[in-house]
Amino acid sequence: MKRTVFNFVQIFLGINIIIASGCNSPPAKPGETQLSPVQGQEAAVEETQPPEDFLPAELELPPLNENLPVTNFREIWAYLVSGREQALNLKYPITDLVYFGAEVDAYGKLVEVPAFRNISSFRGRKHLVVACNGRALTHFALAEGSPERIALVRDLLEAAKPYDGLQIDFENVPARDGEVFLSFLRELRSGLENRLFSVALPARSRTVSGDVYDYAKIKPIVDRIFVMAYDEHWSTSAPGPIASMGWCQRVATYSLGVIGPEKLVMGLPFYGRSWGSQNLNVAYIHSTVERVKNEQNIGEIRRESGIPYFKYEIPISVTVYYEDAYSLSARLDMYRKMGVASVGFWRLGQETLAFWPQIGLE
Repeated sequence: MKRTVFNFVQIFLGINIIIASGCNSPPAKPGETQLSPVQGQEAAVEETQPPEDFLPAELELPPLNENLPVTNFREIWAYLVSGREQALNLKYPITDLVYFGAEVDAYGKLVEVPAFRNISSFRGRKHLVVACNGRALTHFALAEGSPERIALVRDLLEAAKPYDGLQIDFENVPARDGEVFLSFLRELRSGLENRLFSVALPARSRTVSGDVYDYAKIKPIVDRIFVMAYDEHWSTSAPGPIASMGWCQRVATYSLGVIGPEKLVMGLPFYGRSWGSQNLNVAYIHSTVERVKNEQNIGEIRRESGIPYFKYEIPISVTVYYEDAYSLSARLDMYRKMGVASVGFWRLGQETLAFWPQIGLE
């Protein structure tokens, strides 16, 4: 899913790291991946977009100084990462807890399934989520008729038995494996019986030709589609909001039209990102080293066990985009006015606690 831990302490730590070493990408686990095939595909079709601050007149943002509205939804989903159960407050208005950590390993086997007992005190619906990272691995694990896929389906159905639902979060399905992915979902659907079946899909604001995550094809198979409406800007893109209001409005409009409010869960980010004006973590050929030495007027060359090295300092500009109670509340208010009935969050433990009084259940 998704995702990077990002609080104010980490922002300042990240800035210090950037100043010392260049712009580093945040850790991929448990956090958002860098530019994925999915993100790249979306970027290729989104040739023109309205400005990031675009909002239709009827969805103008509330004034900053006013009390934030309380927005009510039919369902509120939230991801919880195994090992960070302390982030769950049982008083939060959450209907569906999505327990993150299970994944497919290099041999196509289901591993790292979190213990159900860790969240047994939560009174709402509990979902097991499983991820598969990497296009080659996903292709290997999903191959129809293969022993790996047969075992994976069997193990997923077995692991899901204590839970109320199962969610598939395969974000690297290869472009030619769309039909294979659909057949995989159908197999799971038939074996889950009355358990809730959901899938996490990347954000779309239009139909993409040959899309392996075709909302219209997946909708009949599952009970819920969790649209990951975040990472509009990511670690290797230009700086910008994780999910700007205008972009979210376009994603929600498309999702409501194709999926409909009964099965749609609009995902929101709790995290932020930082970008540095320069990324200095690169490999150098010798001529580049000599050029840098001349440009920075390097006078002292040191050696470590005979290996030459030098140091220099340059100013770095850092830009940080993040979410607070206002931005989250304004986005929720926009979604509700558009007809979105269910929302979800990546992930518990990343948010400002000032947010929770602004959301409730119908």
